[in-house]
Amino acid sequence: MFKHLSTTLIISTLLLASSSSIADEKKTYRWRLAETWPKDFPVFGDTVKSMAQRVKEMSNGRLIISIDSKNKHKAPLGIFDMVRAGQYQMGHSASYYWKGKDLKTMFFTTRPFGMTATEQYAWFYYGGGMELMQEVYGPYGLLSFPGGNTGNQMGGWFRKEIKSVDDLQGLKMRIPGFAGEVISKLGASPVNIPAGELYTALERNTIDALEWVGPSLDLRMGFQKVAPFYYTGWHEPATELQFLVNEKAFNTLPNDLQAILTIAMRASAYDMYAQSMHENAINLEKIAKEHPEIQIKTFPASIMLKLQQANNDLIEQFKQQDPLTKAIIESQERYQEITRPWTQISDQTYLEISQ
Repeated sequence: MFKHLSTTLIISTLLLASSSSIADEKKTYRWRLAETWPKDFPVFGDTVKSMAQRVKEMSNGRLIISIDSKNKHKAPLGIFDMVRAGQYQMGHSASYYWKGKDLKTMFFTTRPFGMTATEQYAWFYYGGGMELMQEVYGPYGLLSFPGGNTGNQMGGWFRKEIKSVDDLQGLKMRIPGFAGEVISKLGASPVNIPAGELYTALERNTIDALEWVGPSLDLRMGFQKVAPFYYTGWHEPATELQFLVNEKAFNTLPNDLQAILTIAMRASAYDMYAQSMHENAINLEKIAKEHPEIQIKTFPASIMLKLQQANNDLIEQFKQQDPLTKAIIESQERYQEITRPWTQISDQTYLEISQ
């Protein structure tokens, strides 16, 4: 499926757009996109809007994508089903939300102690990640594309300081995907709650802690008002959101509009990574200046060791699920082995010598 969507062929398709039929050139395609996020949600929602605008401009108005936020469709964690059923032609969410439907989906968002954002993008586009992702989503009649990266996320907001593994026993924490599986091995109780309900859940003691994103978005949510301990990350080093596309709807588009949509998604996804870096930097500075009550912490080494051990055990268990799960995990492991030495020699070494 994705071989005809390679960069070279996308460009070729655009150059040959003039060969489309006169009917296709005049026809306007109107699509609907459902997003997990509330209306006008910053960064995540910006990515969806920019994608739709790029599509409109590049297609000269031949493909128009309207956006329904969770305020309208009322199903923030129902994007998979709505796009699969054709209720919406597209969706914007995160792949790890669908682990209850298919465990393999969660590996395409991020995983604890896994690749950085740049390593993961390289894996998607040059290391076989896109092809593996389509093997997972194809049977559901869906296409999945990278939908924007947050970079390394913070480890979460906690009401109480976490000093040992004992402090995690029975802790109710909003933490989805693979990381939720890991932390449950240490005695915590992970739950998944939509973005719009997070603050209320924390304020009303429905949960004891939560992870969301990082300074880029967290301060706007007000978590610091009820949970002053802010921990650095381990669980989501490269959180990639997702554009979901109904495959039948995609196949009804002329070739040039398929290429335009694909390019717009890719451009908007990477732009979100840049925007996330900017917003994280601006808001980290704000924490230092305006919120001295926030205590930024790193989990003790004893906890990190237990988390890594639990993660490794789960990885081995997941490999036994089925051949495709094993292939995905081993592809990611091998690619991390290939790229991490360069990350260390380039970025890590530079950061160490430039202090």
